[in-house]
Amino acid sequence: MAPGIYFRLLLVGYFEGIDSERGIAWRAGDSLSIREFVGIPLDEGGPDHTTISRTRRLIDLEAHRQVFAWVLGLLADAGLVKGKRIGIDATTLEANAALRSIVRRDNGESYEEFLTGLAQESGIATPTREDLARVDRKRKKKGSNKEWVNPHDPDARITKMKDGCTHLAHKAEHAVDMDSGAVVAVTLQEADLGDTTTVTETLAEAGTIVAELIEREAETKPLEKPQVNLGGIEEVVADKGYHSGPVLQGMKAAGVRTYIPEKKQAGKRHWVGKEEEQQVVYANRQRLQRPKGKRLLRKRGELIERTFAHCYETGGMRRTHLRKHNNILKRLLVHVAGMNLGLLLRNAYGIGTPRSLQGLSFSLRFFVAMVARAFNSENFQLIVAGVTCRAVVPPYYHPRLCAHFSPSEIQKPTSTPGC
Repeated sequence: MAPGIYFRLLLVGYFEGIDSERGIAWRAGDSLSIREFVGIPLDEGGPDHTTISRTRRLIDLEAHRQVFAWVLGLLADAGLVKGKRIGIDATTLEANAALRSIVRRDNGESYEEFLTGLAQESGIATPTREDLARVDRKRKKKGSNKEWVNPHDPDARITKMKDGCTHLAHKAEHAVDMDSGAVVAVTLQEADLGDTTTVTETLAEAGTIVAELIEREAETKPLEKPQVNLGGIEEVVADKGYHSGPVLQGMKAAGVRTYIPEKKQAGKRHWVGKEEEQQVVYANRQRLQRPKGKRLLRKRGELIERTFAHCYETGGMRRTHLRKHNNILKRLLVHVAGMNLGLLLRNAYGIGTPRSLQGLSFSLRFFVAMVARAFNSENFQLIVAGVTCRAVVPPYYHPRLCAHFSPSEIQKPTSTPGC
């Protein structure tokens, strides 16, 4: 498969909200418009999911990063990447691995075999499933990632998801431009790592990409006013999970101002021997109390959560169908690049989210009804882009939009075949 076809197929996965490569292959073979977009001739069969999988293995991770950077370059040309203020947050993606398949890291013993051994040590010679459940219920710290691993996906970690359930999962972290909502960098890390640990890699990745955008802009448009901030990343906004003294110190050493709320603590903190850490914590606290800090925190909840909703909810990547970080990150980079393309489309045309055409159905039906009424014919048939309508005014239109119609016209039973 040609690389261009492969990357366009992954973009179809984002815009159609398809999570698996099997679903992408089926959709590309079923839709004529998608076949035209991807570049598959009508006299050829649709792509098979095994072909997509094989092409993904042959194309290395760096090529996927270049595609992501190329899309960011398009956004920078449109003035949608400033790179001065960056918001960072993370979410969990359910792994393609089951908890019942985990084994011990030390001896490869399965979970059921481990419980059977514990039951026999407690005096139960032939334990039943109820006995195993009773033994397991009394144990503490039974889901430790230091002791258990899934042999099919060693990168997956046991963690609690957003809905409170426990699954094997991965951690995706976004660095978002706070001026436009574009995702500047995305990293995939172990789900059991804390935010204060993973933020270093994500911020370094974002800083590298912003520096590359500055260099690209200097080479391609040396005489024009720069769109990307020449000073690089200057401010970082995050939630309270990222607050710690060492993190604030590291960001200050890198020349970055922080806007990170503090966690609630019982009693007062002791700063003996931590004078430098005390200074950065107090400076961060003072910035948060200013109007600018409060405004940035409100904007953080709006822009960053929106990227998660587009990529993993409507975009269909909340559960991964690939295994190991290298494979998942390939798909994730192009998936987030599709979200950035959607931002560019919304800026130019007003649409560009997954399934956004579904939201145009009401406007399309109303437009068809208005044209039909203009012709003043009850039997008028309008065929535009494959849509047929035999109606004056459908009864389910919004009253405010149809205020100029007479009540008899609105209540008249109609039919809209093909709409």
